[in-house]
Amino acid sequence: MSQVTQILEQIRHGNRSAASELLPLVYGELRRLAAHRMSQEKPGMTLQPTALVHEVYLRLVGDAAVEWDGRSHFFAAAAESMRRVLVENARRRNSLKHGGGARRRELGDEDAVVFDDDVDELLDLDAALTKLAAVEPELARLVELRYFAGLTVDEAAAALGVSSRTVKRNWAYARAWLGREMSRAGSIAPAGRPRG
Repeated sequence: MSQVTQILEQIRHGNRSAASELLPLVYGELRRLAAHRMSQEKPGMTLQPTALVHEVYLRLVGDAAVEWDGRSHFFAAAAESMRRVLVENARRRNSLKHGGGARRRELGDEDAVVFDDDVDELLDLDAALTKLAAVEPELARLVELRYFAGLTVDEAAAALGVSSRTVKRNWAYARAWLGREMSRAGSIAPAGRPRG
């Protein structure tokens, strides 16, 4: 049993102080996953990898009801949590983009307004992924691991307990399924690849 799995067991059995031992062990991996995911965002994103890691970690160890089934389960949950944090952030930015309760004022020539176009794409992806999870939950989990956590085929296979070949086949299917759903929402460029 790995040290991470042992500490997750301690947390599961009510030892809340074990959470402080867990962070140094998983921080580097979570930071790598967050940096990979954030590298796919447009410049100017207000959420930084470190802040994403901290938010994800607090959500993961703050939920006493979660029973961790080892290291793979923890990192799979981290991928899902990263997705949720990024989607919440996108919704918040989208809300601000469309007014966000601000009062209307005229803009002068010296005023510049810049909006992040990826917000709509991320929200469309989230909606499509939610649909996929309703019909194929394992495929949705694979997308979270690959896209949001940046796991390789082999890492995702280990986390899901399947072969790399199965992951490759399911990844191709999930990408095609999501591409079709997102093209219906208008988030896919004409060449069939996501914008950005």
